[in-house]
Amino acid sequence: MKAIVVIPTYNEKDNVARLASAVLAQHPDISILFVDDNSPDGTGKIIDSLVADHDRIHVLHRSGKLGLGSAYREGFKRALSLGADYIIEMDADFSHDPEVLPVFLDAARESDLVIGSRYLHGVSVVNWPIRRLILSYFASVYTRWVTGLRLMDCTSGFKCFRRSALECIDLDRIRSDGYSFQIEMNYRCMEKGLKITEIPIIFIDRHAGSSKMSRKIVREAVLMVWKLRLGSIFSKLWSR
Repeated sequence: MKAIVVIPTYNEKDNVARLASAVLAQHPDISILFVDDNSPDGTGKIIDSLVADHDRIHVLHRSGKLGLGSAYREGFKRALSLGADYIIEMDADFSHDPEVLPVFLDAARESDLVIGSRYLHGVSVVNWPIRRLILSYFASVYTRWVTGLRLMDCTSGFKCFRRSALECIDLDRIRSDGYSFQIEMNYRCMEKGLKITEIPIIFIDRHAGSSKMSRKIVREAVLMVWKLRLGSIFSKLWSR
């Protein structure tokens, strides 16, 4: 088994070393691939020093802040080329607990995609203002209603793919960014008939209430679910 945790970074100099240590401590077969978008605070240089000291740490340097979706797309491709059997998405700010990684890998032995759900057993979110919590929760309700995804948490960014799951998806066709990237990846897995499992996690927002959810991100997600659903309907009609 070879698992690679793909972690996009932008201005995370205070976190990357501690996070790398915590992630690598979870299992000897876990490696890390940082995808750094030319962080102006020097995060990339810190990662380079980690790469020099650890053969289980890799880095993909990008020219600038190009978006979360493209960071994961490029990270997934690099992880596959490095021979990963399991590819895990994870935030760089400790919002996602590294100690849950072995649970993901255990669940992935029986599933193609394992999603860390904040809403599987009630609400497991810390430090979010009520407005953002309501928006996130009902975004999953709305997504389920439009797309037919049978998930409690459609926008979670803590998840594990089996290699075969990513190989059957054309990553170059995944053009969405932000939270809609998570929705689109889930939907493509559902389209392929892959087995998707949710496991409970506790999400702790280390930004203490500051929101990354801009109007542009929300608008993209609202439109994306209809694009996915209508695209699927028309595809079935044309195939008849």
